[in-house]
Amino acid sequence: MIRNYLFKGIVLFTGFFITECLQGQNATEIVRRADEKMRGESSGISEMTMKIIRPTWERTLEMKSWSKGTENTMVLITAPAREKGQSFLKVGREMWNWNPTISRTIKLPPSMLSQGWMGSDYTHDDMINQRSIVVDYTHEIIGEENTVGRECYMIELIPKEDAPVVWGKILFWISKKDDMVLKSEYYDEDEYLVKTELGKEIKSMDGRIIPTVYEIIPAEEEDQKTVVTLNRIEFNAPISDSFFSIQNMKKLR
Repeated sequence: MIRNYLFKGIVLFTGFFITECLQGQNATEIVRRADEKMRGESSGISEMTMKIIRPTWERTLEMKSWSKGTENTMVLITAPAREKGQSFLKVGREMWNWNPTISRTIKLPPSMLSQGWMGSDYTHDDMINQRSIVVDYTHEIIGEENTVGRECYMIELIPKEDAPVVWGKILFWISKKDDMVLKSEYYDEDEYLVKTELGKEIKSMDGRIIPTVYEIIPAEEEDQKTVVTLNRIEFNAPISDSFFSIQNMKKLR
């Protein structure tokens, strides 16, 4: 009798352990696929428009972005004239900003990750530290929900211990059928909602069905948001590692 109870206990524990491991593995794989779908499995080159909307004013930025793997990102501001030529570089966990107006390259400290990027509702962490979504968080499927007419997994991202990230928790709604992040919620360390991001205007670009407009809406700021429109993207284009260098920040066009 005791032996039977022990056997049943071992079976139940083993089943629970395997289920938990598979769920964690599946959640991480879903997040990885969604991340690679938007950035490219090896690299991505894109052109975007960012509109920063405030109650009494609006501002629009044009930019180009290059990424390779999860370690290298370069962003160049192409308009308006006042910000044109500014560039941002991330290699590994280090980040720099080149400002042609003052002819200076500034290394960005980790404390700047949470600050608004170019005055928008995106942070430096959101724009140029993208490796963190896959690498610096654990992932767990916590439910399923229909979002904009598509069945989605709700996946909770919790930062790993000592991970250099801004958010205390992130929730993703990722479509089951085609691995698109259609909604994201970003929480601070006290688990208060800071902002929501919505993926909209799903279209085919470079052979992939993806959201082409993203809206960031702060939780506690009325009539305020940032809208990013993807104008062009090329997936898995060849980019050399040497492209992502401090010297090249000053040469981009």
